[in-house]
Amino acid sequence: MDRLSSFSNDPSDKPPCRGCSSYLMEPYIKCAECGPPPFFLCLQCFTRGFEYKKHQSDHTYEIMTSDFPVLDPSWTAQEEMALLEAVMDCGFGNWQDVANQMCTKTKEECEKHYMKHFINNPLFASTLLNLKQAEEAKTADTAIPFHSTDDPPRPTFDSLLSRDMAGYMPARADFIEEFDNYAEWDLRDIDFVEDDSDILHALKMAVVDIYHSRLKERQRRKKIIRDHGLINLRKFQLEFELRREIKRLQEYRTAGITNFCSARTYDHLKKTREEERLKRTMLSEVLQYIQDSSACQQWLRRQADIDSGLSPSVPMASNSGRRSAPPLNLTGLPGTEKLNEKEKELCQMVRLVPGAYLEYKSALLNECNKQGGLRLAQARALIKIDVNKTRKIYDFLIREGYITKA
Repeated sequence: MDRLSSFSNDPSDKPPCRGCSSYLMEPYIKCAECGPPPFFLCLQCFTRGFEYKKHQSDHTYEIMTSDFPVLDPSWTAQEEMALLEAVMDCGFGNWQDVANQMCTKTKEECEKHYMKHFINNPLFASTLLNLKQAEEAKTADTAIPFHSTDDPPRPTFDSLLSRDMAGYMPARADFIEEFDNYAEWDLRDIDFVEDDSDILHALKMAVVDIYHSRLKERQRRKKIIRDHGLINLRKFQLEFELRREIKRLQEYRTAGITNFCSARTYDHLKKTREEERLKRTMLSEVLQYIQDSSACQQWLRRQADIDSGLSPSVPMASNSGRRSAPPLNLTGLPGTEKLNEKEKELCQMVRLVPGAYLEYKSALLNECNKQGGLRLAQARALIKIDVNKTRKIYDFLIREGYITKA
């Protein structure tokens, strides 16, 4: 019975004959009863009736050869495999190189045979279509709902939506900052020139191989994120709401509350306690400065500015023995060159690094443009820092005309 042999034309790639240890040339014999490992014999040893250990000359056998047609009477199986290997090595369309590697067929014969039997063959086309449909069915229920024909969201840089999605850009299936984001830097100075030595060329190729492995790891991580739905805005918004509600219910349980009527009473009393605590804080601040008439006047003017929606124009003096923090030194900090003098003064007084200020400013401007105005409560929801610093940034942007009140 004829069987297909090794893919290679090189006799050294085939196993040796068990009788004479010579390299096997097609056709050769394989014992159907011995093995593993397979027991191979050349035709000369087979005709002599060679026997070895358990192998007997009357065992059934198979004739190993690829010298028979598969798809075309003028093409042997060996030539079919050689054509596929040549196309894989030289690339589709490089028919002259394919013919040179095959040696037995011309450029036109290679192109015609490949296009007829491997591209336009209805049998192979239906097989590829089934594979494609199976792949589409497998990925139909993935967590990312965007397909190539859809119009996925395109959040602007540093917007609230972009931050919620961890910088993911659905239209490109990329992140603003990828895993191993600076992998390309290792290739920026590499240049392949003709006079490179073999060692230098090998080193450069090794760097390229390393870069490819880093890209594969980046793609592997993104595939995990996509397959497990780790970027799904609605899902995580719901999760956030559930976590907040569970935390609130746990607070009720700790306070001994078992019904919603008691919970409403508890929330009202909690809000009242918070307001009283703020009043006590303000009163203690007044009492701290009441002994000094000038400090008292400063405090009153400061409160008037706050009530009118402006940032305090008078700095607070302290007689309590505590020193206020000194202004932040912006020398050498990234982003300082992007600030004007007033913005530098603001960052120094609130002790905020320029990079963070620029990020907060951009977020507030984007939200103000979308909403047509911005309230202080919205600003505090966007910027998760000290509320007093948020108030000062908000007042400054209002005063300088960057944003408007809602």
